[in-house]
Amino acid sequence: MNKMLLAGLLALGLAHGAGAVELTSIDTDKSSLSFVFHEMGVPITGHFKRFSAQLRFDPAQATKASAALDLDLASIDAGSDEANDEVVGPLWFNTKDFPQARFVASSVKALGGNRYSLSGKLTIKGHTQPIEAPFTFTPDAAGGAFDGAFALKRADFAIGEGMWADYGTVANDIQIQFHLAASARK
Repeated sequence: MNKMLLAGLLALGLAHGAGAVELTSIDTDKSSLSFVFHEMGVPITGHFKRFSAQLRFDPAQATKASAALDLDLASIDAGSDEANDEVVGPLWFNTKDFPQARFVASSVKALGGNRYSLSGKLTIKGHTQPIEAPFTFTPDAAGGAFDGAFALKRADFAIGEGMWADYGTVANDIQIQFHLAASARK
């Protein structure tokens, strides 16, 4: 009886592996990229309205994953028209000279369960820094969703120069949060 049960479980496992899916597309309408920073000690939230991503992710082979994200910096919503106008200027994102930020993954590690860690390089305003972002993957009927967060230091990317360089006014730490809805291909 144990041999039959073992053979059945093995067959089920092989059938599941044969039906594995590779996620290759991000639905930006169902995804979000937001941030939180502190201005004079008060948390301010915002988000970016336009970004695109390239993805290859199979949860069964996470170490073979690849990902890249391009972010339209001028699509920022920092909470008000005045703030939006300020942050696209030369002292902040300087979108005239640097219209996009780009993240390119270099590795993905499975941490157990539905938890992973993504490592790569983030480039903003011509400055590139390593980033590590823990995330969870939740499968669903359409494919799945990636949810995670990481912190960056605005000084590492020359975000907020000149009169904005004082970290007592605007904190150096920025928390980035993401929800990416992905679809699969069998």
